[in-house]
Amino acid sequence: MPSRDPLLQAFLTSLAAALPAHAIGPEAAAAIGRIYDALRTPRACGHVAPRRLPVCRYLAEAVATARAGSPPVARVADAFAALEPSLAWAPRATGGPFASDNWPEGHANTTIVGPKGLEDRSDLAIGASLLAPHVRYPDHNHAPEEVYLVLSPGRFQHGESGWFEPGIGGTLYNRPNIRHAMASDDVPLLAIWCLWIGQPA
Repeated sequence: MPSRDPLLQAFLTSLAAALPAHAIGPEAAAAIGRIYDALRTPRACGHVAPRRLPVCRYLAEAVATARAGSPPVARVADAFAALEPSLAWAPRATGGPFASDNWPEGHANTTIVGPKGLEDRSDLAIGASLLAPHVRYPDHNHAPEEVYLVLSPGRFQHGESGWFEPGIGGTLYNRPNIRHAMASDDVPLLAIWCLWIGQPA
């Protein structure tokens, strides 16, 4: 069985503790359970060339905000910061409706575990999204269900809901194929996302 990098394991352990720290619904809890059951079996290391984009200059501010949150969120921030130099940041490959004009250069995503991640696997994906201040991510949808852990202030919307703010350490659940989006205001938005894909690893 492949061994897991200690920094990656530390991040996954901190994330597992932080996700249920706030009240979460049964659908989110079930998705997290499926993801962490699968993570008990490590997969091969991915071959990822670290890459940062200009928008990553906002990472330090977003991580500092998370470190000032609750102890579980601060531990996620510390573990993420230790792992981040190994990550490859990239823009979303496709756009969508209602994106702000500054969205192309004002966002970046990275896959930590999953397809083309530090641990390459096809049954799940865990990653992060970063928005510069005053950026509106486009409406989008995808087949896998998704759970977010929010590390800095920002707004989210899904389905027919209005915009809402989960708060630092807050979580939200997106059912499969629901339309959703996120937006930052005066400060950068950093959020961890967990997708349950369910395909054979």
